[in-house]
Amino acid sequence: MNDSTNGPNAETARDLRDEYAELAALCATLTPEQWRAPSVFYGWSPWDEIAHLCFFDQTSMLALNDPEAFVRDAAALNAQFAQGREISSLAREKYGALDGPAMLALWQPISMQLADALAALDPKARLPWYGPMMSARSFATARLMETWAHGQDIWDLMRRRRPASARLRHIAHIGATTFGWTFVNRQLPVPEPAPFIELDAPDGQTWRWGDPASAESVRGNALDFCLVVTQRRHLADTALRCTPGSATQWLSIAQCFAGPPADPPAPGVRAVVYDAE
Repeated sequence: MNDSTNGPNAETARDLRDEYAELAALCATLTPEQWRAPSVFYGWSPWDEIAHLCFFDQTSMLALNDPEAFVRDAAALNAQFAQGREISSLAREKYGALDGPAMLALWQPISMQLADALAALDPKARLPWYGPMMSARSFATARLMETWAHGQDIWDLMRRRRPASARLRHIAHIGATTFGWTFVNRQLPVPEPAPFIELDAPDGQTWRWGDPASAESVRGNALDFCLVVTQRRHLADTALRCTPGSATQWLSIAQCFAGPPADPPAPGVRAVVYDAE
């Protein structure tokens, strides 16, 4: 297996590996009670969050190693969803015999193997997924976004402030580039103009997307933006500054992850008062 510090897609895969490692380190501190404690994300516990990531990291490896088998597996999973099954119950069914530390021990090597495998690919290589095919670079950033979002639920449950890193740029980019998709996914007309986005990065840089001349804009902290587009916070629970037209309309329903339309949390539902540090 190639190390994710090498290979054509190494830079993105290295960030993915670091995201995995940070979350694993947090989970290694959890007590048995904390592993099963319900979060504000649909009542999922840290065990559910890691089981969810493990489930899709395993299917990611299948997509890389045997695309035809992945397509069959995806069809079977979609059939389960059509019957009303939820991914949380499917993951509990698959891994239910494992306690928290055992779940973590299963997931950690799988996640590292996936990062290494993605590092070895041409960033433009096409991989199957549950929607359209994705480039290897986009595949890695999507896994990073998913890991960060579900990891946030655990940080929030623990009421611990998460260290912000430059890896947020991957998530912010997905958020910025899914402006139109958010509306298309809900069968709504895409409003115009698209907003200009200007975010303060953790390292003091400024990240920008879109046309600076746009009459619509979103400005503020990159972390706040990532929390909103992954639906971990309501817009009202952040310090983002939005113009009242298409920008506010978008961030009131923003969804940077795939799947059917999902509604953001109501104001205050996922806001967190952190413990003293």
